[in-house]
Amino acid sequence: MAGRLAILCPGQGAQHAGMFDLARQDPAAGRLLDGWFGDPLLGPLLRAAIEGEERFDNRVAQPSIVAATLATWTALRPMLPEPALVAGYSIGEVTAYGVAGALDAGAAVTLAGERARLMDACLEGGPAQAMVALSGMPGGSVDALLARHGYYAAIVTGDDALVAGGPAAQGGALAAAALAAGGRATLLPVAVASHTPLLQDAVAPFATLLAGQRWSDPAFPVLSGISAEPVHDAGKAMRELPRQIAEPIRWRECMDAFLEAGVTVALELGPGAALARILQSRHPGIACRSVSEFRSLDGIHRWLGRQLD
Repeated sequence: MAGRLAILCPGQGAQHAGMFDLARQDPAAGRLLDGWFGDPLLGPLLRAAIEGEERFDNRVAQPSIVAATLATWTALRPMLPEPALVAGYSIGEVTAYGVAGALDAGAAVTLAGERARLMDACLEGGPAQAMVALSGMPGGSVDALLARHGYYAAIVTGDDALVAGGPAAQGGALAAAALAAGGRATLLPVAVASHTPLLQDAVAPFATLLAGQRWSDPAFPVLSGISAEPVHDAGKAMRELPRQIAEPIRWRECMDAFLEAGVTVALELGPGAALARILQSRHPGIACRSVSEFRSLDGIHRWLGRQLD
């Protein structure tokens, strides 16, 4: 029986100066990128993602990651069978709807920029925010630890692994407490506590923006980050996509949904390979790689051909 393919769309954290290079091997994807780079609003943000450390600023990171991912999808799409599922991690969920054809690619990139703007506005007049990755914590200790430092679970990535968001002033203390308890902690290069109640003020304005877009039903199911359920229609997408700005992402359950759907192969569109590594660790029976591991589009195509036959 032929394999079943899932597509993974990354979030922030692994963007780099060469994040558009692979897609530019394809003429159609190159033309798409040229259009975005020539846009007076998007162009400066995409160039900033190449040229300097601004690539980690929310306003630069979100549209750049969506642009790089959708350009890569444009380059690969003619080579691939229709995916069984597509899922996006954080901002990658906006990308996922572009991959599934529910949103025009250019609209998805523009929406990513607007999403970043609305999220950044939640910082105005308030304390700085941060995100911390935690893992290996003793059972039952995480909730109390987060509450003590004013943090919230933002993205659950494994049985003992999650990303938490909260006040930047307490990030170091939270990390130190996690280490003291026998766990592991990493401060992430993200300055907005995504997927926590601290971002609630961005939800309604983003819902309004989504309602003003031209939507189609997804050509194949998109997993909702907040429920891990497949989304088949535009109405549900417009209801759930704004909510994930301020509600936790159930990425662990999304990965389990791949297995339940019979997925045998997964491809992360990059930049980075974090989602591929997490999925491979949780479900080693699913063959999983990121495009960032390949030097050419042909190499990706050959690997997928071997796995899907």
